[in-house]
Amino acid sequence: MWFSRKKIKSSPLFLYNSLSKNKEEFKPIHGSSVRMYTCGPTVYDYAHIGNLRAYIFSDIAKRVLQYRGFSVKHIINITDVGHLVHDSDDGEDKMSAGLLREGKELNLENMYELGEKYTKSFIDDLKTLHVLMPFAYPRASDNIQEQIAFITSLKQKGYAYNTSDGVYFDTAKFKAYGALGLPGVENDSAHSRLGAHAEKHDQRDFALWKFNKNLGWEASWGKGFPGWHIECTAMATKYLGKHFDIHTGGVDHIAIHHNNEIAQAEAVSNKRFANFWMHGEFITVEGKRIGKSEGNAIQLYQLKERGISPIAYRYLLLTTHYRSLMNFTWESLQGAATALQRAKRHFADLPVNGGKVLDVYREKFEKAVSDDLDTPKAVAVLWELLKDDSVLPRDKRATVLNFDQVLGLGFKDMPSEMRSVPVSVSGGVSEEVTKLLEEREKARNDKNWARSDELRDILLGMGFSVEDTPDGVKVVKL
Repeated sequence: MWFSRKKIKSSPLFLYNSLSKNKEEFKPIHGSSVRMYTCGPTVYDYAHIGNLRAYIFSDIAKRVLQYRGFSVKHIINITDVGHLVHDSDDGEDKMSAGLLREGKELNLENMYELGEKYTKSFIDDLKTLHVLMPFAYPRASDNIQEQIAFITSLKQKGYAYNTSDGVYFDTAKFKAYGALGLPGVENDSAHSRLGAHAEKHDQRDFALWKFNKNLGWEASWGKGFPGWHIECTAMATKYLGKHFDIHTGGVDHIAIHHNNEIAQAEAVSNKRFANFWMHGEFITVEGKRIGKSEGNAIQLYQLKERGISPIAYRYLLLTTHYRSLMNFTWESLQGAATALQRAKRHFADLPVNGGKVLDVYREKFEKAVSDDLDTPKAVAVLWELLKDDSVLPRDKRATVLNFDQVLGLGFKDMPSEMRSVPVSVSGGVSEEVTKLLEEREKARNDKNWARSDELRDILLGMGFSVEDTPDGVKVVKL
């Protein structure tokens, strides 16, 4: 995707930094180059829409930086080994659990194949959601030696100790532990499993390496596999250096995973690890936390099954600030799909060639996205522009395309046949057919699938094939 490299002078870029718990003006460490790391998935299963929100958020951050003229080296890691069910080092490895679920033997070859399967699915989901591809997707299993080297450095500096089940980081030795904030020890369930780890010096100590005689890699301290936290620290350092600009993740990473990353990295380097730590909020589904036990771990294919484009989900996320909890409902998604389709129909009627980006609207848009990625306000500016009849159509089109460099809604690549009436039939359609199509659209919006199917059969009997596509309803005269 092409981005204008013209620097924006109108307003500084402010981002919320979880380290200071304030919005801070963003300035890169090195000139106009930005280095950014995003915690990626543990690839033991398919991603659900809650997982994917984190990558829409980091994508918007990356796009805003590029929109403002910065070059961005972005890394999203892939955890394909070593992520325990509980962040505090007890429970089963998630990759091992995935193999058992699929009835496969527990060995590194099968673990790698499992990881490849779900990594491909994850990357396909990101592409479907118009997420720009990162510089690299480093896999934990491909960077074992880097992790061993990092643990070796920690041991040499006196920050690590052995127990009967692994090598642990000694948090008491790192005086700045908990830079992102920690809940009280007494009340913190995530840190209150000392009884399960009686050899730990402190309940906040965490595993750098877990011993396993049957599965893993050889190290001087014993065969096994790395802890989850050391993976990210080692790979971020390898690709971005000891000190880089931005680290992103979900709010669930703050208390343990990201505090542990900081401790490991800064204990070795004696430098600040990342200048900005940014965290996206969760989503709930119909007011409930997402989980397989709730039966609401919705995947992108389920949106397509209902004839809804996954880009409608991206649009829905843009209407809520990344630091705000969002409650997903099918009704809200359908509303987003309808709004997006209406916006694209506005756009489709604009002339293709010529036009200039309007400064007055660009300034409004830049101001919104420069205020901690305020996408709800940016979407409001988009709609203000689309509805402004005083703007020349060709200028409106050029300005929408400029905005879409950040929004990523695909205006440039939308089907050319899309017009104010979402049908493509030679010679148009009769008033009766139009009314039936409108009635069917209403039935779909009301989730009256039986009536929707009935109307499609009626239209088929009249000689019209009706196909629901992610970009709208396609009607073909038979």
